[in-house]
Amino acid sequence: MFDIPEYKKVRVIVDTDAACEADDPYAIVQALLSPKLIVKGICAEHFAQPGSMEKSYDEVVTILKAMDMEVPVLKGQKGPLSQDGELSEASAFIISEALKEDDKPLFILCQGAITNVAMAVKSNPEIISRMTIIWIGTHGTNYGPVPFREFNAGNDVEAANLVLEEETQLWLVPSYVYTTINIGIAEIKRRIAPCGKIGEHLYNNLMEYNHSEGAGWTQGESWSLGDSPAIALAINPGCGRFEIAPAPHIEDDTASTECPDHRKIRIYKDVDSRYILEDLIAKLELFTGK
Repeated sequence: MFDIPEYKKVRVIVDTDAACEADDPYAIVQALLSPKLIVKGICAEHFAQPGSMEKSYDEVVTILKAMDMEVPVLKGQKGPLSQDGELSEASAFIISEALKEDDKPLFILCQGAITNVAMAVKSNPEIISRMTIIWIGTHGTNYGPVPFREFNAGNDVEAANLVLEEETQLWLVPSYVYTTINIGIAEIKRRIAPCGKIGEHLYNNLMEYNHSEGAGWTQGESWSLGDSPAIALAINPGCGRFEIAPAPHIEDDTASTECPDHRKIRIYKDVDSRYILEDLIAKLELFTGK
């Protein structure tokens, strides 16, 4: 691999519903292989199904074993805020890391429902100014009829609004951006699958999901690695263009309501998909010697 100057590195916590479909593992791998990112821990997120947080936890463990790496893995809230009022070890870990005195900034990279972060903020508001949240979620400033139920916000609308409406330092990557990280399965098979145990796992996990009943929304022979911008923007915030705009309010159907009086956040309008994908593939090749 390679290294970068120490002063350019940042601390990150990856918060992921890793088992809900096939894109999260690719983002997790990219984080683990990026020398700029000091991965302090990986938090398992639920996806609004019984036992889903535990499935996410198990998938993260599988990824780490395939890469022969050791990183703390924390169990998160078992369901939405309204269903799980106990502070999880993942939320407690976020609080603990945010309160540390460290000259390296902390980023929370959220790839699912934002329940673990919301619980941490709710439990200890002191952390709000001590971290930057990058979240893959909501329809952003796409106001009007909902194009589809946005999965991540929809899995805990209460948590979404808590994080959006508190004074958190938030970079939002909405649906009209994260759905553009498209890659063909043929390219995955040719360039990622040969990259050792982890490449094989990434490919086989995607193919298994692609043949499942839950994959009816996909196009068939391509995939959107929609969680990867959370990692790429921590590495290179300039790999996309953004606006500073008032945070929207999320309705129960995941529609965004414009709220001109809300505090302002960073909302990405686009990202460089080829930079994101090529960075992942090149790091996999370097890691496995392919």
